[in-house]
Amino acid sequence: MSTSADYVAQPVYVVEDDAAVRLGCAQALSLAGMPVREFEDAESAFAALTLEPVAAIVSDIRLPGIDGLTLLDSVRARPGGADIPVILITGHGDVAMAVAAMRAGAYDFIEKPFHSDRLVDAVGRALERRKLVIDNQALRAQLNAQRTLLGRSALIERVHALIDTIGPTDADVLITGETGTGKEVLARALHTASRRKGPFVALNCAALPETVFESEIFGHEAGAFTNAQHRRIGKFEYANKGTLFLDELETMPLGLQAKLLRALQERSIERLGSNTPVCVDVRVIAAVKQDLKQLADQQQFRADLYYRLNVVSIELPPLRQRADDIPELFAHFVRGACARYDRPEPVWNPADMMRWQLHDWPGNVRELKNVAERFCLGLDDGLPQPADGADSLAARMARAECAFIEEALRSAGGQIVRAAELLGVPRKTLYDKITRHGIETRAFR
Repeated sequence: MSTSADYVAQPVYVVEDDAAVRLGCAQALSLAGMPVREFEDAESAFAALTLEPVAAIVSDIRLPGIDGLTLLDSVRARPGGADIPVILITGHGDVAMAVAAMRAGAYDFIEKPFHSDRLVDAVGRALERRKLVIDNQALRAQLNAQRTLLGRSALIERVHALIDTIGPTDADVLITGETGTGKEVLARALHTASRRKGPFVALNCAALPETVFESEIFGHEAGAFTNAQHRRIGKFEYANKGTLFLDELETMPLGLQAKLLRALQERSIERLGSNTPVCVDVRVIAAVKQDLKQLADQQQFRADLYYRLNVVSIELPPLRQRADDIPELFAHFVRGACARYDRPEPVWNPADMMRWQLHDWPGNVRELKNVAERFCLGLDDGLPQPADGADSLAARMARAECAFIEEALRSAGGQIVRAAELLGVPRKTLYDKITRHGIETRAFR
C-alpha cells in the first residue's frame, strides 16, 4: 500500500495531443513543484500507468485513438484506480460531456482556454484529496491489523502495547503461544506496524519435508540437485524489504538452524548450489508452541539461535486466561460467519455465554471461531455440557457475582462509574463483567 511519502514522488500525467498546450501545462505544474510526465495519446499514458504509480491525470477529452473519457473509464476499472483523480480538459462543445464524466467519477474539468493558475489550483486540490485517501487507507490498514487481536483484557492490552512499541522497529521477534492463539495474526500486525514496504511471507516449518527445507528457505541454483532445472528464489529473498514469518520454528532441522543463525547475523544467504552471498533486508518473526529454552537445554534446539531470537519475545496468552475477551471475540466471529453464509445473526443468552467462558478452550481462539460458525448455522456448539451445571461451584459463584453487581448498580442508580467505586473494581473490569452476565444497566436508572 502507498504511503503519503510515496505519493510525494508520484508524477502527474499530462495527456494532450496539442504539443503547445501539453508543454504549457507541464511547465505550469513543474513550476508549482509537481513532477510531471507528458503523453500525446491515451494509449501510451495507460501503458505507463501499469508500470508505475501516478498521483493524478490531466487529460484532454478529444485525443487521437482512445479519447479522454475512455481513458477515465480504463483508469477507474484498474485495482485502486478509482482513487486516482482525473481532470479533463474540454473544448467549448465538450462541457456537457465533461459534466457527465464527472458524474461517472472524474475529479474536475477545465474548459479551454484556461489560465495556468486554474490548472495548478485544480491539480493541487486533486493531490490534496489523493493524499488524504492514501493516508486514510494506511491508517485504516494499520488499525485493522493491530485490532485483529481482538479483546480488551489486561493480557491482550499488553500485547497491543508491544505491537505499538516493537512494531515500528526492525527487531526480530519470537512469539510463543499455544496452538490457535493467533500467532500469525500477531506477526501480520507487527509487519503492518513496521511500515516495511516488502511482502509478508509466511512459512510453516512443520509442513515441509526435510529434503526440501533448505531449498524453500534459501532457494537454489539450476542444477543444484536432480530436477532443479531453473534457479528458484527462496523465502528469504522473496521477503526482501519485508517480513519472513517462520511458524513452528522448533520443528526446523538442527542442520538448517545453523544456516538460519548465520543469515540472521549477517543478513545474507546463499542459494543451494551457489557460493555467492545474497544480501537481504528481512525482518524475521518466529513462532513456537514449545518452550525453546527447555528444548535448547535438551539439545533439541540450538542454544545460540534461541538466544539470538529471544531478544524480543511476545507471549500470546491462551484463551482460558482471558475469558473476559470471549464475548467480543464470539460476536466478531458470529458476524463474520453470518455474512459469509448469508444468515441472520442469532441471539445467545447469558447462560450460553457463561458456559462458553467457563470452557477450557484447548484449541484457543481457533476453536472459539469454529464454535461461533456452528452457532451461526444453528448447529450444536459441540462443547461438553457441564455436569450438574446449575449447582456447580462456578455457576454459583457467577450467580453471586451477578447479584453483587446488580445490587451495586441499584445503589448507584445505574451509574457504572459509581458502581465500580462501590465494588472496588476498575471501571473497565465492571464493563466486562456486565457484558459477560448480560446485565441491562438501564433497568437500574
